[in-house]
Amino acid sequence: MPILIRAPDPEPAAVAAKGYEPLATPALSRAARPRRAPAPVSPKRPDAKETLRLVLATLDDMKAEDIVTLNLTGKTSFCDFMVVATGRSQRHVGSTADNVLKDLSAAGVRGVRVEGVPQCDWVLIDAGDVIVHVFREEVRSFYNLEKMWTGGPPADRPAN
Repeated sequence: MPILIRAPDPEPAAVAAKGYEPLATPALSRAARPRRAPAPVSPKRPDAKETLRLVLATLDDMKAEDIVTLNLTGKTSFCDFMVVATGRSQRHVGSTADNVLKDLSAAGVRGVRVEGVPQCDWVLIDAGDVIVHVFREEVRSFYNLEKMWTGGPPADRPAN
């Protein structure tokens, strides 16, 4: 078995010459300090109704037309509200979607997904519990999302 030899402790004068100082007792033990509560990781995310209120206010400020809100609470698992709005042109659709994104970000809504921005015919904004569709008028009439989500029978076919 090898014999271990411990090096001698350095002289206090040598330690002081190198700029080292012995640690104070409170620095050695954290138990002496009172425990503090950790800071929150992130600010509280707005609930679905507050997010909906923010989206509707922004769409109104941007002069979006024919704004329809569909309450899907209990009907779907992916959102509580769906908002469908119309823009007058591709530029209007794009700027409306951009302002909705800025306001959601300023309100603390994180993880917002966006689709359709380069073409700006139909921009979808997924803000978690609220999904926003901003269409050009022709595209909105073609897809007719409101009819699909309201569950009514199509107008051209009688109900059985």
